[in-house]
Amino acid sequence: MTNRALTQLHAIEWLPLSSPQLTPSLLDWLMEEDSMTRRFERHCEKVTVEILREGFIGAEEAGADALLLPEEPRYWLREILLCGDGEAWLAARTILPESTLQGPEQKLQQLGSQPLGRYLFASSTLSRDFIEPGRSHDLWGRRSLLRLSGKPLLLTELFLPPAPLYHAVQAERKK
Repeated sequence: MTNRALTQLHAIEWLPLSSPQLTPSLLDWLMEEDSMTRRFERHCEKVTVEILREGFIGAEEAGADALLLPEEPRYWLREILLCGDGEAWLAARTILPESTLQGPEQKLQQLGSQPLGRYLFASSTLSRDFIEPGRSHDLWGRRSLLRLSGKPLLLTELFLPPAPLYHAVQAERKK
């Protein structure tokens, strides 16, 4: 599941908000402005993080994502699975320019098993430039350009088949 999830995460095709594929229940999840960790916590007993990869990468490995961030030679990459009650619900990739990791934001390198959302949404300096919905085969995703104290980071999320988002979509279809 891990490699397939990351492959699909990298293959998300971004959609305009006007896309007819985006139903109200999908948009309710994909355009969530609060922490996805918090939202998941309403659907399970415990949210946990499985770290898949973490460390510095070069601009070439950041690929097209780097085009949305300031140009730098190195970026901090964190790829994880966010799990609800031990089941993988979300694959996520966070990319930060090295310059974002100055000052208090250095803590982003030491999150360990703490969900990114818990750290980000505890900050009074958090802002979001955009949320963009997308699709990779039969899975839905989104990406957000966030800023901590004005410093950017790009978060891409892919909702895996067990995620509560798909329960909402199925319920909508039955109406």
